[in-house]
Amino acid sequence: MAHAVAALGAAALTAAGCVWYLPALADLRAGADRPDSRRITAAACLTGWSGAGVLAALLLVAEGWWTPLAAAAVGAAATIALRLYAVVRRRREEREAAGQWARLGYVPSPAGPGRSLRTVAAVVGCGAAAAVAVAVLHAASGPDGDAAWLTAATPAVVLGVFLAAAAAYARAGRRHTSAPGRQRVGR
Repeated sequence: MAHAVAALGAAALTAAGCVWYLPALADLRAGADRPDSRRITAAACLTGWSGAGVLAALLLVAEGWWTPLAAAAVGAAATIALRLYAVVRRRREEREAAGQWARLGYVPSPAGPGRSLRTVAAVVGCGAAAAVAVAVLHAASGPDGDAAWLTAATPAVVLGVFLAAAAAYARAGRRHTSAPGRQRVGR
């Protein structure tokens, strides 16, 4: 693959990542209005997307692959380190808040959305991995003119099945944890 094609892909990916790095930038700009863990997470997000932007620029100017790959590795390592530090900080903040609430005599409910969210993410991730595996297997089986549409459609169908399963699980979890009905106030 030519450097220019890879640079174009990295630049397009970086531009599409604005749905993550613009809110992260807003979290950083908010300063002390946000918890430390959230600001560290935002810094990790910005570091990762900045690394993708730097990778795109380096792919345009570098002759070999070592410089862009080294920059990508450094950016990924910095992003992972910041994200892990944010997780540790978040847990510390949660323990402090739980201790403060306990001193006031409040006992929070044990139910929360964390488990279902992780399950949905795992199902979608497995679906994406299965779709990639199916695409690779179809591509490795060799060119088949009559079944070219099958090579393109099968991974999409596999991913669709997993997305439907994740949506059904999320919907069932939401129905299970939501209130049975809304009451009108004032009538």
